[in-house]
Amino acid sequence: MINLAIKDVNGSVKIERAGPEYTYLEFLEEYQAGDTIEVTIEKANSYLVVQLDDALAPSLVFIKETNWTYEVPISDELRRAYSPKVFTGKKHYLSVRYVTEEEVNRYQNLALNPHDQKQASGAYPHAEANVETRNDSTFFARNAIDGMIANEGHGSYPYQSWGINQQKDAALTIEFGRFVQVDKVAIVLRSDYPHDSYWTQATLEFSDGSEEVVNLEKVFERQFFTFEKRSVEWVCLKNLIKAEDESPFPALTEIEIYGRNIEQ
Repeated sequence: MINLAIKDVNGSVKIERAGPEYTYLEFLEEYQAGDTIEVTIEKANSYLVVQLDDALAPSLVFIKETNWTYEVPISDELRRAYSPKVFTGKKHYLSVRYVTEEEVNRYQNLALNPHDQKQASGAYPHAEANVETRNDSTFFARNAIDGMIANEGHGSYPYQSWGINQQKDAALTIEFGRFVQVDKVAIVLRSDYPHDSYWTQATLEFSDGSEEVVNLEKVFERQFFTFEKRSVEWVCLKNLIKAEDESPFPALTEIEIYGRNIEQ
């Protein structure tokens, strides 16, 4: 059973619906500050496909508990990193379903989650960082796993990225919430030249204690790196070496981490 509900700032239910394998809501009101979307399932450690707004791409997420709460981004500041269509107006359609066996078992980008938020919400994958430029939503860590690779600009949508505020020890961690098997990473550098700089080298640290050093180039495209399969709970991008150029602003548009889910 899956229950999908929209609640106001006081926790009162505005609308809800439940279904055995799939459920949806048609919400014909404007969202208000403090509104949340709540997904409740019977069994913890479950995979779901969620689409909480038609301007958000569907996400395959892993839910560790039996309840997941999504805070609707209402403020102008938070919305700068999203499509201007997201969560606006008086007509909304939301859907949640359990995944198919094929979806869980296929080789895929395990870091992808357009529904990730700044704070950990219990849905994985989740991006965390030790720095985000000016606490500005257009530079939050979550932007690096939202599935968007527009990298020839910077700032608000569609150019949101992970910004490091010129911090030399900046690090980004992708948490999977369970063990997964990974063997490939793609990195998309923000490339708003000459405003931007770039990194010539980075280190991938894995939760098993191993590391891989990758050499990066000043290109717009995805840069792929393959390595021996590892079973890990997280991957950290760290030891970022900036190019010797005039710009102080290297940044990451997207990181993709490929592999397979491991049976829980």
